[in-house]
Parts: sequence; C-alpha cells; structure tokens
Amino acid sequence: MEPQASPRHIPVLLPQVLDGLQAGNGDRFVDCTVNGGGHAEGILSISTPTGSLLGLDLDPQALARCAARLRGFGGRATLMHRNFAQLLAAAEQAAFREVHGVLFDLGMSSLQLASPQRGFSWQHAGPLDMRMNPDQSLTAATIVNDWDQESLANLIWEFGEERHARRIARRIVKRRQERPLRLAADLADIARAAYGRGRQRIHPATRTFQALRIAVNGEFESLQTALEQARDLLITGGRLVVIAFHSLEDRIVKEFMRRAAGKCICPSTVPQCACNPQQTMRILTRKPIRADEVEIARNPRSRSARLRIAERI
Repeated sequence: MEPQASPRHIPVLLPQVLDGLQAGNGDRFVDCTVNGGGHAEGILSISTPTGSLLGLDLDPQALARCAARLRGFGGRATLMHRNFAQLLAAAEQAAFREVHGVLFDLGMSSLQLASPQRGFSWQHAGPLDMRMNPDQSLTAATIVNDWDQESLANLIWEFGEERHARRIARRIVKRRQERPLRLAADLADIARAAYGRGRQRIHPATRTFQALRIAVNGEFESLQTALEQARDLLITGGRLVVIAFHSLEDRIVKEFMRRAAGKCICPSTVPQCACNPQQTMRILTRKPIRADEVEIARNPRSRSARLRIAERI
C-alpha cells in the first residue's frame, strides 16, 4: 500500500511560518526537515502556481509520507534523503541555489514518536534505536551499553540538562553488568527508579531520551553547520525561519542569528571579543514566537515550539 500523510500530522505554527517566509509566486524554498510535509504543503500552496520547494529529511519513512502528501504539486516539489548538514551540496545537486526562504522545523513528529520500532519514546516496547537514518550504525543501545559511566553522565547532563544525570548513568552501568539494555522500556525503568517516588512534571525518562536522540543523530553539530549553509543559500531579502522545541537547540539558533546580525556572542568573562561577528543578517523576531492557546489546545506538542526569523542582507 502506498504511504499516505496521516491526519494526525499537524504542522506547528503554520500561519506564522508562512508569514515569516513571505512566499510568493515563483519563489524557491528549502524545507530542511520536511517530515510529513505539512509546512511544505503550505509553502507550495501560497507560492502557486510556479513556486518550488526542495525538501530534505534523514527519515526515509517521513519522506515517503511527504511524497504522498505533495503528489498534487508535481515537479514543483523535489525531495531528497539527506542530512541538512549537507544542505549546500543537496541544493547544488537539485539546482536550488539562491533561494527565497529556508525553513527548519526541529521537532519530532507524532508518527516518529508513536512508532515502537524506532525507539524514540519510553511509552512503547520498542528497541533502543533512535536513529533518524536507519542506514547509520550508531544506535542508542550502542551508547548505553558501550560508553563509560562518566561519558554517559556528561552526555545526559549536557544534552538533556538532566539533574539526575550521574545517578542515571550509574544505574545504567549497574544494570548492563547483568544484561545488555536493548529496549526503550529498560532505560525508562532506570530513569524512573533514579527519580524515586513522587509526582514529576514530566516523565523521568524525558531528558535522558532527548540526550541520547541528540547524540545518536549528531543533531547539534548538524544544526550549527546547516544554519551557516542556509544563510549562504539565501538571496538578499531571503528569510531564515527556525522552529526549536527545547532550550539547547533554541540557544544554538539564537546565538547563530545574533552573530550573523553582527553581535558578539562571547561570554562576559572573555575580556576581548573572539567570535568576530560579521553582519550578514537582520533579526526580525526580538523574542521567539510562541503558539497561542487555541493552537496548543488543537496540537499540544506546539506548546514548547519557539519560532525565530532572520533576513539576509
């Protein structure tokens, strides 16, 4: 059966994204995380009849769903199985140099989280996988079973901002001495035990799973590289629109935009600027745009979304 776009896939902050991109007829866009195609469909709809879009994604299942959703746009949509860290190479291959807008939606889709075999969620009895690209070798199981305790603790603290990182790492090492950790449920049980009893605002495994997913997919390194490439791909007046879902990736986006706007991002402890900012962009969002209560009620995952926009000058 041919894949179909799920009705559960709702693009976050769609009107704000379209307003930020200011898409028009004949304009060219890149969606660096095309996923189920919700934002891409909106972009192509308002840039009709000749606007075009290059969509990238590491997840082949997401690309298949997106292709089904965008079939009606014909050759106006080009989809590629690529990491957005390879943005410039992909754009060159697809003849998409000098574009009017670049979008990054950095969130996980509900379909990815709901798929047990992907191992992204503690809510399902799936393997500890967490790979966006199933062709790569590194999995979450490799990390939790092979890394030493200190490296695990540092990872969970730095990428998950988990206050119980050392306790969770210690319990992981103790458990794997008995048997390897293979299932998402195994790791969820360890995180829950590390927190002990008591009501928690979020599931105890949330930050640990986040940290592992980021590490498995090299998300931060890829994002830093891709933002630079996105700027170089934009024409003068072109827009960069980024939706982040947690403070760590939002900080990367914010610091990139500040530096691209010619502002120093060095720590206050540094006596002299070492980041050498050059103004190539103008920030259009003094504070990130957030979803309103209406959207949050319709799509709860939009609650943590933060949208930032910058313009190439």
